[in-house]
Amino acid sequence: MTTTHMADSNTQAQRILKQQDRNQRNFTLKVAGWWVVFFLFLVFLFSGVKIDLGPIHIKTITMDQEFINEWAGFISGGVPQTILISFLSIIFASILALVTAIARLSRFSPVYAAATFYTSLIRGTPLYLQIFFFFLAWPQLGFEPLPGFVAGVVALSLNYGAYMSEIFRAGISSVSKGQRESALALGMTNGQMMRRIVLPQALRFVVPPTGNEFIAMLKDSSLVSATGFVQEIMWRATKVGRANFHGLEALLIAALWYWAMTIIFSWLQSRLEQRMSRGER
Repeated sequence: MTTTHMADSNTQAQRILKQQDRNQRNFTLKVAGWWVVFFLFLVFLFSGVKIDLGPIHIKTITMDQEFINEWAGFISGGVPQTILISFLSIIFASILALVTAIARLSRFSPVYAAATFYTSLIRGTPLYLQIFFFFLAWPQLGFEPLPGFVAGVVALSLNYGAYMSEIFRAGISSVSKGQRESALALGMTNGQMMRRIVLPQALRFVVPPTGNEFIAMLKDSSLVSATGFVQEIMWRATKVGRANFHGLEALLIAALWYWAMTIIFSWLQSRLEQRMSRGER
């Protein structure tokens, strides 16, 4: 009887799991269907269609298709520059965030003070101002002028490094004190403990929010266009939009590219999170 009862329980559990999977698939299909509906409505909104329903007159936004066909390629040419700025900035920001996080965990007062002063200063000033500081004000300090691309990467790295330091600090702090003490008891130095014990475990907590920061950086990289010397998506869109008095069409092309990149990198991030969660189990 016990064996039969266990077999029935297993069969029932399998049925429940299959039903849950079926419900999840149905939900996903419904969500995808609504996405299609909303997207088609957006397309209709910019279709330039006129509809007369008796006293009701509906007119959607008219786009200049000739302008779009002529300049879409030029605006799209800024995509590699946008991605390059974001990739370089997130790499430097991650390094800076790690160093800052370790410094904020230090009990050596000058190091801790320097880290907290840096994060306070950067968080207390706008990214837009920081970009212009390194582009316009930097030479007044006696340094060589920075190209717009370099000024943008430096400002983005410093800005996101300050905010991401809290992510890294939380990831490092998530490793239990017992593991640290055990590593030290085995004869490891603080550096070895950090490299072999703490950082590999903290990485699982750091990577997902870092992916979110990269996606946000893709959009904030548009601020670099303000220097006027970096031909990323926003710079190209505003240039041809103003020159041809078609700002709406130019900005719509840029918006679609930012949206597409956000969707792609969000999907890649979700795949990475799933892979890391399997490794954790």
